[in-house]
Amino acid sequence: MNYNFNWSVIWRNWDAFLNALLLGLGMAILSLLIGCVLGLLLAYARTSTSKWLQWSSWAYVEVIRNTPLLLLVFMCYFVLPEFGIRFLDKVESFILTLSLYAGAYMAEVFRAGLSSIPKQYVEAAKSIGMRPWQRQRWVVLPVMFRITLPALSNNLISLFKDTSLAAAIAVPELTFTARQVNANTFRVMESWLTASLLYLVTCYAIALALRAVERRYASIR
Repeated sequence: MNYNFNWSVIWRNWDAFLNALLLGLGMAILSLLIGCVLGLLLAYARTSTSKWLQWSSWAYVEVIRNTPLLLLVFMCYFVLPEFGIRFLDKVESFILTLSLYAGAYMAEVFRAGLSSIPKQYVEAAKSIGMRPWQRQRWVVLPVMFRITLPALSNNLISLFKDTSLAAAIAVPELTFTARQVNANTFRVMESWLTASLLYLVTCYAIALALRAVERRYASIR
């Protein structure tokens, strides 16, 4: 193998790669936050006594989880506008898609977390006169958050990698940027290797940061 690696290709396009990285990271974090809110509502619906809420939550989770993410991206960006649901731009469309996708997975994570909370915790809160919303705010949610934190970490990393699918609708994230650099410079190795390394380093940094958060909350009992 005699490949002449051209570093100048990376330096000349570094700003584009950096902007793409920040965009992908921002989309993943925002989608996780929205997905957590959606997932929490779905988890409460699934654990409620209402059969209608249970069925609605189950149906949503099953439909979203069994549909390929790339197909959801196309549905939100190309099909929804046909029904009058239009987005300001393709980034917002992709964030909506990723949030809906994350919500389905977080619903199952939170449902398992809610089911894992020892009943003694809730009984103890009742015994000191806590109201239902106070029990949720000060007992149930903090304990559930600690239990589900590892799954949240994995979901954030997965969502960040899934942002590569935004290239399918020309959102300028890392994969799309690497493809553009490759098309403009005809330097295959430099463009794709840079994108791969940025994904690798960022995912590793996210894992380290969230591991520190997990250790911080491990003391909550």
